[in-house]
Amino acid sequence: MQALDLIRGKNFLMLMDSCLEGHFSNDDGTELVRLASRCLQYEPRERPNVKSLVTALTPIQKETEVPSHVLMGIPHGTLSSQQKILTPLGEACSRMDLTAIHEMLEKNGYKDDEGLSFQMWTDQIQETLNSKKRGDTAFRAKEFETAIECYTHFIGGMMVSPTVFARRCLCYMLFDMPQEALGDAMQAQVISPEWPTAFYLQAAALFSLGMDKDALETLKDGTDLEARKHS
Repeated sequence: MQALDLIRGKNFLMLMDSCLEGHFSNDDGTELVRLASRCLQYEPRERPNVKSLVTALTPIQKETEVPSHVLMGIPHGTLSSQQKILTPLGEACSRMDLTAIHEMLEKNGYKDDEGLSFQMWTDQIQETLNSKKRGDTAFRAKEFETAIECYTHFIGGMMVSPTVFARRCLCYMLFDMPQEALGDAMQAQVISPEWPTAFYLQAAALFSLGMDKDALETLKDGTDLEARKHS
């Protein structure tokens, strides 16, 4: 809270490491405070993505022999190649924009559950299938706690659907349960190894866990799959 108060008051001298004194201008300090303030916005969509941060930091950086991507621990070339080919879902996951992710998962429905027979499911326990339907209704209505309960009952009935895991993954993220979300995204990938959505959701969960380097690599895997899919 003290740091936030200092940022709001633009008191960057108190925030900077004392060893940096005399190595930056007032304008640079003000710009860094502005960037820090944007990174702390409550709504994920209002926070800058990593590429825009690197772009904003480049003119401030004085040690030009050490590129910004090295200082931030980002593999060279990863951001530029990703940014060009990220789909809307990939972009939303990179920003951790859970509202946009929900809209896209709802719009896409179950069309990516390739190779899975819904007719086969209707020959099994009807109550288990009904739990999926109730979960879908709750997901559509943004009643995410109910959706988790229904999807969990469905999965516990030995049914498989990468979309159900993807939807429950998002529900977990909305309840600030990134570890559970990551587990569901990985299960979706196990069922459909070539499904980019599973990789994008893993990236969002990894970002939530603070594992940014792994998240960026997973985003790259998803975009590579997407590129092959449309080539």
